[in-house]
Amino acid sequence: MPVTSAENALTRDADDDGASIGAQIDWSFAASTAKRLTRPGPKVTTYTIEAAHAELADAATRAEGPVREVTRLADGLRVPTTRILDRKGWIDASSQSMRSMLGAGDAGAGESTGLAGKFAGLQAGGLLAFLSTAILGQYDPFTPDPETGEPGVLMVVAPNIISVERALKVVPSDFRLWVCLHEVTHRVQFSANPWLRGYMQDNVATLTTDTGESAGAVMARISKTLKDSDEPREKGIIGAMQLLQSPEQYAAFQRMMVLGTLLEGHADHVMDAVGPAQVPTVASIRAAFDKRRQSPSNPIQRIIRALIGMDAKIAQYVRGKAFVDEVVGTVGMDRFNVIWTSPETMPLPAEIDEPQAWIRRVL
Repeated sequence: MPVTSAENALTRDADDDGASIGAQIDWSFAASTAKRLTRPGPKVTTYTIEAAHAELADAATRAEGPVREVTRLADGLRVPTTRILDRKGWIDASSQSMRSMLGAGDAGAGESTGLAGKFAGLQAGGLLAFLSTAILGQYDPFTPDPETGEPGVLMVVAPNIISVERALKVVPSDFRLWVCLHEVTHRVQFSANPWLRGYMQDNVATLTTDTGESAGAVMARISKTLKDSDEPREKGIIGAMQLLQSPEQYAAFQRMMVLGTLLEGHADHVMDAVGPAQVPTVASIRAAFDKRRQSPSNPIQRIIRALIGMDAKIAQYVRGKAFVDEVVGTVGMDRFNVIWTSPETMPLPAEIDEPQAWIRRVL
């Protein structure tokens, strides 16, 4: 999952001199805080975890061929690196990725290590700790592949996958391949379309740069927006972003949300298209997983999910898959792939729920 609600949550403010929020966070402190707070994961023997690591690495490699065949993307490109991590390893890798994406550069370069940086690092660390128990896999388009130096590394979090497959009572080997099909699709999306990386960074730069508005100007703009009954407003966290951000920032936020919706929906579409031929129990896995994804049992989890926008993230999967299903069903995968041509061929926000409008405009 390359565009997370955590990334959106960390791109909402900037300091008075226009610096990126990534430079305001002490990322080393954030990572160390998160590693102290995160739980170790399910109890497993050394043999079980080593076997899981080996099987996940193999599954990530085996998934590449079927995903490329279905998507018609990345044909002939090398299969990049997959990192099989524990929760603390994911925290280290993700904090480095966030540092790069949010503009703080290499470890320690340009980031705040003072009191403000520590406080921001404490907040970021708490968020990373929570996510470290929930993330199954993630494609990081910013961190260099250790083998080639080219940007892009796929990460799979073994203890979380073991925890979920036990909770769902699914066949472990099938579930591991099913998860890898989704994450490998993200790897293929970015490998075949390198411009997506710069597109993300440009929008994040807009989101994290100070607009120069004073507090009074922001309040006046919010007041005007609330009074203007003719201006449509979103609900929940999306509506909050619409109020708090400048028009330019909100436009960038919308572009990021649409990109995330497309990437996740496309990956879910590919999972289900590839699944029946590769994963014998795919139907029961999909049913159990969707039920779990929609219904967290812990009330505290519900609150945290709402605060960091994870419910909006889940909606991305549903709306994005419906969009991709309809477009591919109408025009086929080859014509759907025009969507990856440029920012201009990306869906507009309104087109996510109106796939035929995208077909008319672009195709």
